[in-house]
Amino acid sequence: MARAQIGIIGGSGLYQMPELTDIEEVAIETPFGNPSDAFIMGTLEGVRVGFLPRHGRGHKLLPTELPFRANIYAMKMLGVERILSASAVGSLQEKYAPLDMVIPNQFFDRTRARAHESTFFGGGIVAHITFAHPVCEELGDVVQSACGAADVKAHRGGTYVCMEGPAFSTVAESKLYRLSGMDVIGMTNLQEAKLAREAEICYATLALVTDYDCWHEEHDAVSVETVIEYLNKNVRNAQLIMREAVRQLAGKERGCKCGSALKNAIFTQQEHWPAETKKKLEAIIGKYSEK
Repeated sequence: MARAQIGIIGGSGLYQMPELTDIEEVAIETPFGNPSDAFIMGTLEGVRVGFLPRHGRGHKLLPTELPFRANIYAMKMLGVERILSASAVGSLQEKYAPLDMVIPNQFFDRTRARAHESTFFGGGIVAHITFAHPVCEELGDVVQSACGAADVKAHRGGTYVCMEGPAFSTVAESKLYRLSGMDVIGMTNLQEAKLAREAEICYATLALVTDYDCWHEEHDAVSVETVIEYLNKNVRNAQLIMREAVRQLAGKERGCKCGSALKNAIFTQQEHWPAETKKKLEAIIGKYSEK
């Protein structure tokens, strides 16, 4: 099995960066099915990195169709300890302008059809992770620092509203989120963050602002053309930021608590763990299993 220290989830531009060397494609099967696509493994700043196109190459999967569990479980199988996630978002506040970057530290869940993709547990083993602070602050600090490598305006902190999609917000929804103090809105990152915490992997999001959602009187509709235009403009900036983040993380030991998130979270006594579920979750709960 190939190995990677850092996982990066995002669009195709992130695994086509010119600085990436020793590239190989790795298909991974997990107990939760196949990930969104094969992983692109490469070396960046001397670090082995695994890139995963979130929606598959060619952008073939709706947000609700994403195999979140398979994506994160595959990261765990590769030995990944930190996940850097890049995604497009709409801005809900004037201060976050298109082409800005946001490193949110909170999530608000507005999804409805993803309960089965929001936890690895069930099937006879119950776990309740602590999720008050869903983003690894240590990793978020690195991402914020790495934004200095690109000519972008970066904002640290804020709340990411994760909506169901695939349609963008109505004006009423957008105004409600805005008045509630939410900062950016997207369709993917909440489940990634939950599962990464269960897998004891550090997680942080680099949110690429593409539009003002539909609340702004001068931007009363979100067009796919606008989103793609700004995404393309941000590709190189995202590449530079990810490269710098990987450089800063090279050889850096984790000082956070993400790596022991399950220590007191598994409620089911081991003698009651079903053998099939125990085997299925081996990559995640194996170190807590009595041999």
